[in-house]
Amino acid sequence: MPESVARTLARERKPGPEDSVGADRLVNAWSEAESLDGARVDAFVLILRTRGCYWADLKGCTMCGYAKDTLGRSVTPHELERQLAMALGRYRGQPYVKIYTSGSFLDDREVDPASRSKILAAFGGPAKRLLFESLPEFVTPEKIAPLREAFPGELEVALGLESTQPDVLGRLITKGASPAEYLAAAGRLRALGVHPKGYLLLKPPYLTEAEAVEDVLRSIELAHPAFDALSVNPVHIQNGTVVEWQFRRGRYRPPWLWSVVEVLRTGAGRAGGTRLVSFPTAGGLPRGPHNCGKCDRAVLDAIEAASLDQEFEPLDRLDCTCRTLYRTQRSIEALGVEA
Repeated sequence: MPESVARTLARERKPGPEDSVGADRLVNAWSEAESLDGARVDAFVLILRTRGCYWADLKGCTMCGYAKDTLGRSVTPHELERQLAMALGRYRGQPYVKIYTSGSFLDDREVDPASRSKILAAFGGPAKRLLFESLPEFVTPEKIAPLREAFPGELEVALGLESTQPDVLGRLITKGASPAEYLAAAGRLRALGVHPKGYLLLKPPYLTEAEAVEDVLRSIELAHPAFDALSVNPVHIQNGTVVEWQFRRGRYRPPWLWSVVEVLRTGAGRAGGTRLVSFPTAGGLPRGPHNCGKCDRAVLDAIEAASLDQEFEPLDRLDCTCRTLYRTQRSIEALGVEA
């Protein structure tokens, strides 16, 4: 894809300053299954509406379309206060809380420091663990220390490492930081008493299915010493992204769920005790990771169960006639022929 097309897509998916209606309303909130201290629990998930990831303004990642849920300007402390009030109205005391901003919670341009502390303190009773996301450059002692004071439970910070291979991360995903920077940020989090969690992307554009599986497995081996948990995120096709541009032209298929199964089953033996999970978004849909349609629900349920319980052997019992097609497609791709 021409660089000019990628930059145009990045500009088009970002709202302008005049499109800031609803700045005092959060994007969404819901409850989902999670695991905490070895037990299944409900987690409260909250998406705040902020200006979003600064990298999306500059270039953006090839698979990320979350800019559509952001503002064309920085959100004010009053607007964040209104969003928090909405969130607390939906909160039911879940012990695990996840806060997303379609960017970096630690970026002052997205969430001002005082609001960060107020948001965390608001969940500081029932919640035992609170997770948020950040780019590595914002992970500093100065930003983390006030949050540890505001929230009495455990803090967890998710970093979008995606791949430990510099060429995959920089050229295919177009991240703005290197794998070394993500690993260093994870080390800083550990030193500050915070749990680092790493995201690994399954099947960025331009990789075959087999190459994508191998990339994630290699990344698990290299990244697991730095992280307390690794989440395998199979690509789902978001609007206004390079991946969607390719998908509409027949040049990209979302990953097979069989690839997720292989990554979890093989990766569990390479993760060195680090928690390995996958909760596919849009699983079973044409624009998300899927198999033939007949087995998708059963495979997705098995993936979720394995992730929550950290028991991966049951994945070996999964099968479907489409698995033969999956293996055939991988063999054809290895020959450099389009299936």
